[in-house]
Amino acid sequence: MPASPVRTVVADVGGTNTRAALALDGVVQPETISKFRNQGREGLGEILGAFLSEQRVGDCAGACIAMAGPVMDGVGRLTNVGWTMTRADLAACTGAETVAILNDLQAQGHAVDHISDDNLRQLVPGPTGADHNAKLVVGIGTGFNAVPVFRTETGRYVPPCESGHVTFPVLSEDDMSLARFVSTAHGFPGVEDVLSGRGLERTYAWAGGETTRKDSSQIMAALEQGDDPVAIRAAEAFVQAMGRVTGDLALTHLPFGGIYLIGGMARALTPHLARFGFDEAFRAKGRFSDFMMQFAVWGVEDDFAALTGCAQHLEGLMAAGITHG
Repeated sequence: MPASPVRTVVADVGGTNTRAALALDGVVQPETISKFRNQGREGLGEILGAFLSEQRVGDCAGACIAMAGPVMDGVGRLTNVGWTMTRADLAACTGAETVAILNDLQAQGHAVDHISDDNLRQLVPGPTGADHNAKLVVGIGTGFNAVPVFRTETGRYVPPCESGHVTFPVLSEDDMSLARFVSTAHGFPGVEDVLSGRGLERTYAWAGGETTRKDSSQIMAALEQGDDPVAIRAAEAFVQAMGRVTGDLALTHLPFGGIYLIGGMARALTPHLARFGFDEAFRAKGRFSDFMMQFAVWGVEDDFAALTGCAQHLEGLMAAGITHG
């Protein structure tokens, strides 16, 4: 007699909205995906309780959430809202025996092997890696982060990282000028101070002068219209930095299985990568430039990848008999 499917609940918790879904045997059920605004809620427990009530289900075998903020020792903190969730909290509000809390980019890392070809766009050509090769997920949106995905005989490992807070790389006088300009925000020129939504706004102000201000959506609209030379200069500086930083991360982690770009800013700038030399900036590593030909870069267009990553992570935990992760 076949075993009954294992039902779990998963959620992708952002600064503004939370998306929740049910999964069966590690596969997200699209018809169950629901979106909740965080504003006006007391916490994530309220949202998950409302979702399970909406779906008319009781306790689930497992629960995993991806949070847009740091996660340490089973405690997640939502950066822009101030919510905190522990494994014990997650078990209490879902009735789950197996629980896990991930950083949102970690969840994307767990999803990367399960994204359909229809949701992938090749941005930089390269060889197809072997099954055991590492991959790299780079997220550029409200913030910046990157995580390696290591596939080993004992499972998939996606370690937590804070890649957006390393020093912004400087190769030219313009780079130095931009680094000095953005360092006024936090007293230090971090990668995220350029490569993020707010970073694009700072880069635009740098390109046009301190009094020249537009938000990221206005900058992208101006770039599409092609009549704003400041927007063009800012986008070129952004894309060049994006290529250099992604190349640095490739040499750090050696993702012969491919590099995957996610996030709103990465997606918005995808049509402009070739125009502003992303490929050239990515591969420009001196004597290692030929070596860089071994890394393919892909754009991810799957809005629900974090939910898939949570479901896959849970399935791995339950298969191994682990109750938390």
